[in-house]
Amino acid sequence: MATPKLFGVEIPFVDHLGFELVRMEGGASELRYLPKREHMNSFLVTHGGAIMTLLDVTMATAARSVDLEIGVVTIEMKTTFMQPCQGLLTGRGRLMHRTKSMAFTEGTIHDSEGRACAHATGTFKYVKRPAPSAPANAISTD
Repeated sequence: MATPKLFGVEIPFVDHLGFELVRMEGGASELRYLPKREHMNSFLVTHGGAIMTLLDVTMATAARSVDLEIGVVTIEMKTTFMQPCQGLLTGRGRLMHRTKSMAFTEGTIHDSEGRACAHATGTFKYVKRPAPSAPANAISTD
């Protein structure tokens, strides 16, 4: 599954993890993720890095949902892990406030039983997308 049709841009790492976009509109987002064995930690629950990535993408998607022509870069993220994240995971994000250049968001991951297992707040900077001919690392954060 290629991400451009869903998220509006290609995100290779999201493709690799297998995130599924369910909703992206009006300052809200919902993603689903079924972790594979290679996404587990030594306790055989979803690795914290995969959970943080799901939260990051969930919040970024909520931030972008109000203007699909612009991108976002993560400025800051605080994550709280409340319990192991197991089974099919659902991430829901919300754009809490925005300015012309910044987005303030929150996201929560629920496990297959509907229990909240991780929560984050994040700050994102809105950035213009580089022209297709620009070098791959040409993201201006000015």
